[in-house]
Amino acid sequence: MNVPALRAALLAWYDAHGRTLAWRKRPGEGRPDPYRVWLSEVMLQQTTTPHATPYFEAFTRRWPTVSDLAAAADAEVMAAWAGLGYYARARNLLACARAVASEHGGVFPDTEAALLALPGVGAYTAAAVAAIAFERAANVVDGNVERVTARLFAVETPVPAARPELRRLAGSLVADDRPGDWAQALMDLGATVCRPGKPACDRCPLTAWCEGYRSGAPERFPVKAPKAERPHRAGAAWVLRDAAGRVALVQRPAKGLLGGMLGLPTSEWGATPAPPVPPVEADWREAGAVEHVFTHFSLTLLVRAAEGEGDFLWIPAEEALTALPTVFRKALERGLASL
Repeated sequence: MNVPALRAALLAWYDAHGRTLAWRKRPGEGRPDPYRVWLSEVMLQQTTTPHATPYFEAFTRRWPTVSDLAAAADAEVMAAWAGLGYYARARNLLACARAVASEHGGVFPDTEAALLALPGVGAYTAAAVAAIAFERAANVVDGNVERVTARLFAVETPVPAARPELRRLAGSLVADDRPGDWAQALMDLGATVCRPGKPACDRCPLTAWCEGYRSGAPERFPVKAPKAERPHRAGAAWVLRDAAGRVALVQRPAKGLLGGMLGLPTSEWGATPAPPVPPVEADWREAGAVEHVFTHFSLTLLVRAAEGEGDFLWIPAEEALTALPTVFRKALERGLASL
């Protein structure tokens, strides 16, 4: 494989066709703000660019620097994060911002190793910030890069077992020339051309080197191992409204699923849950059920609703609907509709 020619072709394509994103500097526009790069990469984990963009814009308006974010109250950040999921990332976001503010004077370190030492920063995020913000020749491998690499080299090993091989092969294409643009070019190619189901090979600048294209079935790569069945859990959620129209919420434990977030009172969630015990005595009525899918399991929540009082965090219903994680918002909407 002629790596210099391949790199030149992809970088020329990126110069002409790279995406315009809220956190990105296009070629020739100067270095991007490391804070914005880091924040975008954390938000983009496990979600899409269109979904993450309004959150990014809201965060950077409210907390324009890493020091501003570091000084924010935990509850404010967690509420602003609601809807992005994976709430451990929001806790890690705050821990990292506070470490940068207190230990690095509000300035992100500029090497992959130093970035990796920050709380909550993994190998991918450290490499992405080092390459994009600081022009370090780091090997940035996300799902898009894995897919492009698997097709370029027609890797037959199924993922996830193939990941070390895909990382090694992606690293063989990294060079000191424009490492930030190279990382973003691979991401953009995977997102817009070398797509999961229907790769647009007629628009790809890399077909001359692509073994997957040569095979006649590039969509077959990356080869996927059989999917494990997602387990199912069930539980109950209670929607309690007082005479002022406020709803009862609780603060979830700091550790665990949806840790530290506001939520509805619920029972335990399990494969065979025990009969639910309401949090207070009230005239509870059945309000149906809601379904939600987390990364590692699916959930059915039976919703019960009532008017009443108790020792809870009482929040206006309209405010609660915007602040709660998706699963609780679904349950709250269902409960309120029954009252």
